[in-house]
Amino acid sequence: MIDALLSALPHVFAPANLFAVALGTVAGLVVGALPGLTVTTGIAILIPLTFGVDPLFALGMMAGMYNGGSYGGAIPAILLRIPGTPASVATVLDGYALTRQGKTAYALQVAVASGVIGSALSALALILFAPGLASMSLFFGPAEYFWMALLGLATVTSLLGDDFIKGIIAAIVGLLIGTVGLDISTGDERYTFGILELTEGLDLVVLLTALFAFPPLIHMLEQPISAGMPGHLLKLKRQGSVLAQWRTFLPVWLRSSVIGIIVGVLPGAGGSMSCYLAYNDAKRHDSDPDSYGKGNPKGVAASEAGNGADNAASLIPALTLGIPGSGIAAVILGGLLVQGLRPGPQLFQDYPDIVYGFMLQMLLSALLLAVVGGLTATRLFGQVLRLPTILLVPVIMLFITVGVYAVNNTLFDLYLFFAIGVVAYFLEKLDYPSAPIILGVILGPIAETQLHLALTISGGNTLALVSSPLSIILVLLTLFIFVTPYWRFRRKLRPA
Repeated sequence: MIDALLSALPHVFAPANLFAVALGTVAGLVVGALPGLTVTTGIAILIPLTFGVDPLFALGMMAGMYNGGSYGGAIPAILLRIPGTPASVATVLDGYALTRQGKTAYALQVAVASGVIGSALSALALILFAPGLASMSLFFGPAEYFWMALLGLATVTSLLGDDFIKGIIAAIVGLLIGTVGLDISTGDERYTFGILELTEGLDLVVLLTALFAFPPLIHMLEQPISAGMPGHLLKLKRQGSVLAQWRTFLPVWLRSSVIGIIVGVLPGAGGSMSCYLAYNDAKRHDSDPDSYGKGNPKGVAASEAGNGADNAASLIPALTLGIPGSGIAAVILGGLLVQGLRPGPQLFQDYPDIVYGFMLQMLLSALLLAVVGGLTATRLFGQVLRLPTILLVPVIMLFITVGVYAVNNTLFDLYLFFAIGVVAYFLEKLDYPSAPIILGVILGPIAETQLHLALTISGGNTLALVSSPLSIILVLLTLFIFVTPYWRFRRKLRPA
């Protein structure tokens, strides 16, 4: 592993790739700070724009946007009591209270320092644990990969979204979309309806962008804001020093980071859960729990450290097993596939410079956040918040349209993008989660391919699918994850 990391260092510190990380971090800060946009949306917009470029350049921008967006959501949370991202909801509780006390700059310092530490520790966990997990997956055969794909579908489907049935339906929709194109075993066309462009299936870039970028823009048009943030809120003056108080914050940072890393590894949990769990843990261990929600800086530190620690950790199962730990990781997983990189042990063997370089870029972007998230940089890049969102929507839509068209240089992709985008918008209105759809598209073909391969090797013997102890364990885990939310769903239906 050390040799692979040393080999990847020159690629990571190449000027173009360094610029990509810096640009992604700045873009993530802006996207995260704009209410209505999320990091998931930002990365979905980014994927078509990076199509065809060097993989480390594209992944560097994604890494920067991931970590930068995590902190960006704290800016409106602290300044305006509006969480920029779902994962910054807990930051509002004490962050805005500090602003009302005249300690805005101090609250932002606490947020960025905590986010840097959480993100850096999460990146270190990714570097330390992902290669080992990838080595373990070398023992997987076709049957094990089939059950692993089903396990990924089960975990994300049951944990994302409040409605178990809607999660199941969303995953089924994704599985059906994944079957469009030529059958892998017979070569027959499936659900192409005689359209030549669909014989290779739906383009993943178009699908990702339509599912995660189109609906938020329509929501922004539904509630147009004709005035941006007041300029005086960005006139920040330095207050105190968080680093001088590191002994006070250190226990909170460490505990919250551990919580964020654990939650990140669990498929489907996501940053919203990690920030709340970290916040509650800090409150429980504090000698003055009643001060939380009234301007206690440890509340901001816990929320942002837990939020940042979730980032790289959610990529551990994504890079090694193809099972993302969050919705954002699912989009990044799609970005990897767009670059021709399939998660699993072969990724670490065939493309060590890229995969280890990406992990180092996650660490580098976390450290770079300390510079980009400083008060001077926040004042500079935060000026975009003064723009009314009604002006941002057409600009963002222009970038998306150009990016989608540039993938294959065909108008069919644009028609497909708008058609899927409209459907995705109504699905979101009906509270159907988008992440299970994209996971169905990604994991469905993997499950189908591995099932076909396993049955071919065994001569059609279905018992070969459960012939190894590892397969049996994966089957039991899949059943447990499916049954648990269904049992909770049944309990809700019972009369009181």
